[in-house]
Amino acid sequence: MLDYPEFSFEITHADPGSRARTGRLSTPHGTIETPNYIFCGTKAAIKGLSPAQMVEARTDIILSNTYHLMLQPGADLIAEMGGLHKFMGWDGPMLTDSGGFQVFSLGEGTMANEIKGKGKKATENKNLLKITEEGCTFRSYVDGRKITLTPESAMEIQRKLGADLLMQFDECTPYHVDKDYTARSMEMSIRWGDRCLAEFARHDDGRQALYGIIQGGVHTDLRRISAEYTKDRPFFGTAVGGCLGGSDEEMRAVVEGSLPYAHPMRPVHFLGIGRMKDVFTFVRLGVDTFDCVIPTRLARHGTAFLKGTPGETINLNNARYRHDDTPLDEGNGIPASSNFSKAYIHHLLKAGELLAVQIIAQHNVATINRLIREVRAAIPQNGLDALEKEWLPHR
Repeated sequence: MLDYPEFSFEITHADPGSRARTGRLSTPHGTIETPNYIFCGTKAAIKGLSPAQMVEARTDIILSNTYHLMLQPGADLIAEMGGLHKFMGWDGPMLTDSGGFQVFSLGEGTMANEIKGKGKKATENKNLLKITEEGCTFRSYVDGRKITLTPESAMEIQRKLGADLLMQFDECTPYHVDKDYTARSMEMSIRWGDRCLAEFARHDDGRQALYGIIQGGVHTDLRRISAEYTKDRPFFGTAVGGCLGGSDEEMRAVVEGSLPYAHPMRPVHFLGIGRMKDVFTFVRLGVDTFDCVIPTRLARHGTAFLKGTPGETINLNNARYRHDDTPLDEGNGIPASSNFSKAYIHHLLKAGELLAVQIIAQHNVATINRLIREVRAAIPQNGLDALEKEWLPHR
């Protein structure tokens, strides 16, 4: 029986009026307070930022991607280099996903919007060759090799990568498939989860912990079955994944149909979701950690998160900032947010200077970290509603 002696999750406060809670999640690489935000270092790098800059922005935990790293540089090379922490120079807690989402989004994101429920029609999948009970076979986008990824190999790769928190291998169904397909897929993901647990246990050395993933698409009865499965198995944590619907309302219904049936004492992670408004919505529904590429992806397009701004962001490419001598947000407490005017950043973007992306990326990370710290502080004080009005007054 898995008992994860080097890991723990302690709930420090539970809000009596919602499922919001604060907690402490301990790993061999340190302890983080929850709720928290896990930033995406997909290919063992946060885009535009060094580990030192992430620390300066008060980041607690990051993640990397099994699918991309198995293709380049390969799990064996990372293991030879001492694992992800040593390889990339990050000594805090880390998470890796299983690679399932990337495989089923064609490895290059062309189906990702539909899986996440954005309503866009998927293009023909030319990389994913077949899905069977054994696993899935696809072609590498790096060199065209045919690769089969199974629950067992997903566990082996994540073991070699060496992150603290791992995810089971699952199938991510897109929005357009019917309920029968979604049910069959969920049942297969349950069987894959059992295989992941068995493979994980065979090599368990106490340094890693495994999350089970709740699937079931937008169907609340399927979500309940999947959530109860994760509750009944010896996973350390619970993740909400798969298709999350075509609207904020459907996404909320997915979580409401999942978490009441999940294990109440385990940490809950929401895969791939992390706008400001999502943090407020889903913390109230019991989510402890989030991950999303948005903070650094937006930065590459000149877009900055800003507290109290309609739509959560401003686009610094816009001409209105050409003569704006104000900084992004001195409240973040880092030079990227306080030492450069919007006019200067606007100039850097127009000039194609990489410094623009670096400044905005660190500012965005610091802003999300500040938000999550304030959320943690607000929960025990019954202050989430008031805090949300500060951050999102136009919502």
